[in-house]
Amino acid sequence: MSNTHEIRPGQSIELLKELHILTRDGKMNQDSRRKLKQVYHLFQFIEPLLQEIKAERDAVTLVDHGAGKSYLGFILYDLFFKALHDQSHIFGIETREELVQSSQALAARLGFPGMSFLNLSVADSITSAALPATVDVVTALHACNTATDDAIRFALAKHARHIVLVPCCQAEVASVLRKNKGRLLAGNPLTEIWRHPLHTREFGSQVTNVLRCLQLEAHGYQVSVTELVGWEHSMKNELIIAQFKDLPRRRPAERLENVLDTLGLEEMRERFFTMPVQAVD
Repeated sequence: MSNTHEIRPGQSIELLKELHILTRDGKMNQDSRRKLKQVYHLFQFIEPLLQEIKAERDAVTLVDHGAGKSYLGFILYDLFFKALHDQSHIFGIETREELVQSSQALAARLGFPGMSFLNLSVADSITSAALPATVDVVTALHACNTATDDAIRFALAKHARHIVLVPCCQAEVASVLRKNKGRLLAGNPLTEIWRHPLHTREFGSQVTNVLRCLQLEAHGYQVSVTELVGWEHSMKNELIIAQFKDLPRRRPAERLENVLDTLGLEEMRERFFTMPVQAVD
């Protein structure tokens, strides 16, 4: 007996099969229910942002950076964009060409005309004529290590109204902390926080997201951080949502600079000051 009563009206059964949320015969098991719950949990954060934009303009443009198999893009299209029947569009950006091709084929098979998939690097995506000059929403779901920062750089360049990030596997800051630990150890007792290798990794991950939040605030965004419960069996379940409010920039920019200096991360300044920050509020 099928348990499709838990699926929302109008959802594409074929898509749910492709995403392995439903079995090939259209049924659900315990694992399927968990996956569906996760999908809805993430969607409940993104849907109000899409509704807000749609209430103000004719169409919504969303770019999913580091899209992979475009799991998130397809779900968003199926649950929200499909019913709009306007010029709203989802762009999936991915550097692996075979994933771009498979996503293009799936969108064609499902009859999702408002989806495009581009085989582009971050730098090329910022300048590509295939993408609009500005976008409404940028998402990056489990974009590993610096891929989340690439998505932020793209979002800032495109003046995105909303940015939704689920960071993953951030190792770069931890490596810089490790490298400079000896220099800082004698003069700063706070280095005890990351003296042991395991703590270095965990603290580095935490600091990376703190710096990202400050970076976004230094560009006028209002930032909220919450937990994405039970997603993909992963401990990396931090959800960062940034909404452009044109807020004062000076204080978060100064705080960002201070954190980098205090933790011996000065060499990463260029990474987190990706664009000129307005010094005056």
